Amino acid sequence: MRYEELTIEGRNAVLEAFRAKRPIDRLFVLDGCQDGPVRSIIREAKKTDAIITFVQKERLDQMSETGKHQGVIAYAAAYEYATIDDMFALAEEKGEPPFFILLDNIEDPHNLGAMIRTANQAGAHGVIIPKRRAVGLTATVAKVSAGAINYVPVAKVTNLANTIDELKERGMWFACADMDGELMYNCNLTGSIGLVIGSEGDGVGRLVKEKCDYITKIPMKGDIDSLNASVAMGILSYEIVRQRMK
Repeated sequence: MRYEELTIEGRNAVLEAFRAKRPIDRLFVLDGCQDGPVRSIIREAKKTDAIITFVQKERLDQMSETGKHQGVIAYAAAYEYATIDDMFALAEEKGEPPFFILLDNIEDPHNLGAMIRTANQAGAHGVIIPKRRAVGLTATVAKVSAGAINYVPVAKVTNLANTIDELKERGMWFACADMDGELMYNCNLTGSIGLVIGSEGDGVGRLVKEKCDYITKIPMKGDIDSLNASVAMGILSYEIVRQRMK
């Protein structure tokens, strides 16, 4: 399968992409440009989850592949985003308790691609990412996932903490990865569960962490104090697999 960077340039093309409900991750607009067509694009963008960034002309010129951006460039997702209901439906179809991966502050597309690949192998029913401070479903993510992106639903939400509250109402509980947590072997990771993973640098945000039922850690014997986020996610995911197989 061949993947292409989905860059959309020019006012008409970007406006039509929004009106056609194309999944747009980011919109870059020439700072100070407020004419009618640009206002229409911004108005359409605000109806979606697209992140709007105002930049200087030099930045747009660097980003442009055609040299005819007309003050606007949009980055479209390589794949359609799923909904959380899609994830519940997949779990029900498989006759399994829901197992979701929630990612906070993951901005590296290689990490996200690797996590989607591991999520598929570990039997997770979906991955949830936040709208901001997170990489979307780019072509790089698709390549690194090695095809797993075709099988793992990925949902984008406005607020992870609020999403956790909503999922708790549907019978789920949550385990957050953190170095100060309880050893993963001592935590009950069975049932309908969401595994929350943060970046190596910032970890899981405070508000999200406070919503979790368990704070759990991986035993480490080395001289550094953290693992790559995708590696940590893989280890904890397979501890969930192990406990489910008992």
